Amino acid sequence: MKLNLTTKEGVLKAYRDIEASVKKLAGEGAFEGVTVQPMIKLDGYELILGSTIDEQFGPVLLFGSGGQLVEVYKDRALALPPLTTTLARRMMEQTKIYEALHGVRGRKGIDLAKLEEILVQFSTLVVQEAEIKECDINPLLVSPDRIVALDARIILHNKDLQELPRPAIRPYPSQYVESIHLKDSTPVLLRPIKPEDEPLVVRFHRDLTQETVRQRYLKTVHYEERIAHERLVRICFNDYDREIAIVAEHKMGSGEQEIIGVVRMTKTTGTKTGVFALIVHDKWQNRGVGSRLMKKILEVAHEEKLSEISAQMLPENFQMEKLCKHFGFQVTPRGKYLHASKSLPG
Repeated sequence: MKLNLTTKEGVLKAYRDIEASVKKLAGEGAFEGVTVQPMIKLDGYELILGSTIDEQFGPVLLFGSGGQLVEVYKDRALALPPLTTTLARRMMEQTKIYEALHGVRGRKGIDLAKLEEILVQFSTLVVQEAEIKECDINPLLVSPDRIVALDARIILHNKDLQELPRPAIRPYPSQYVESIHLKDSTPVLLRPIKPEDEPLVVRFHRDLTQETVRQRYLKTVHYEERIAHERLVRICFNDYDREIAIVAEHKMGSGEQEIIGVVRMTKTTGTKTGVFALIVHDKWQNRGVGSRLMKKILEVAHEEKLSEISAQMLPENFQMEKLCKHFGFQVTPRGKYLHASKSLPG
């Protein structure tokens, strides 16, 4: 690599030096040319963003202080992909350089939201392109004005490798995202829940009637308990190998999104069976939201290769009983509840 080339003659000399060096070290046929890029001079910070393979956990991400002194500072954080914006921020917060990125001694802070987005996109690349063995962006130069990758390298797995490493955390199942229309032609998006949905879930619970809550949870659960942060973190951050919640999302006239219904399927450990529960916001009931969520969760259960799916409901929950029977469930009394079950084709 040749830096700080300010004249045409300097570029030509650098080209000839690189060509001669490559031919000397690797042979006549090894030289394939050079890449010429603008010399970037920004008053910013050098970061490193990379990935490698761990024998137990598969792909592992690295973020921290970069540049020539990366091994001296050893200011780094590790995380498992894929990342969300929340996880990306937490990863950044573990490093010493994070405080400087806010701006110190009169210097402006960088666009942390943009840096989060870059971390998320990088983690997605690592997960989706399983052939990547190692990947480093170093330095990733960040300043208040721009973020630039100055150097990067990618090493692929050997083509003879029998099985590519899998990420420890299952990626967001985007194959279950679907745009639909309700009976009255209202457009609705069905998608797996995300950690960022916590504010939307709080708003969803705010106006639910106690009767709707009781029918969903089979008992009275107060609003404060339902929106407790510790609980919402757990229900919004799904381990998609164990449970998948599908939300029905509607775009309001103001442009804001709202969740109007949720169906959650939890797999029974060690079996090919699952249990689901469904709730629709009161103002959206009797408009087809429940039936579309039911249809969707049955499709998901089939794709997840479950052999049976079931649910419990209160005996007076006539709408849910009718919905289950419509989709071919067997509904029978079981203690003080009704039990609905359906076998799925293999």
